Amino acid sequence: MTIPQIQALQTRLGVTPDGFFGPISIAACQAHLRALMPSPNPWPAQDEASLRAFYGAAGDESQLTDLDVAGLGVCYEGTPVHTVRCHHRVAASLGRVLTNISKSPFAEVLRNYDGCYCNRAMRLGTAPSLHARGAAIDINDAENGNLVHWPAVAVQPLEFMEFFAREGWLSAGAFWGRDGAHSQATR
Repeated sequence: MTIPQIQALQTRLGVTPDGFFGPISIAACQAHLRALMPSPNPWPAQDEASLRAFYGAAGDESQLTDLDVAGLGVCYEGTPVHTVRCHHRVAASLGRVLTNISKSPFAEVLRNYDGCYCNRAMRLGTAPSLHARGAAIDINDAENGNLVHWPAVAVQPLEFMEFFAREGWLSAGAFWGRDGAHSQATR
């Protein structure tokens, strides 16, 4: 994002619009998104025991379902996507998020869908990714990659993250400071 865009984001979050997204801005952003989340949050904690108890074993494809996204403008590498393979426990929630985004001024971002289920370890790690459980989605990775700082370089709009927050999902950009493309159904 540009400095004026970061300043506008800071103003929206109620912090001094200095163009530097430091600890005060990060805390305000996280508090803003958490305030939108349902209480109690329906998703598990991020530790492996909680994830296994809620979602089952990583890579267990029997837990997956095909979420119908036809007509929402979801595309992968320019090709329309009709279904997203995800964990059956997140399907309804993810469907609401994608439908709401498709009806918003941010619908264009859905043209850059990068995946949901993928049985793999976390990038730069050995623990299973939430993608290995079908409980995470990446959208617009080209501009919001794993090692790209949000919001200094990555461009994922806060409004995009708000759609996920209303369903209790964490958006990595706001909560990890990087990987703005990634949102996951954990608290």
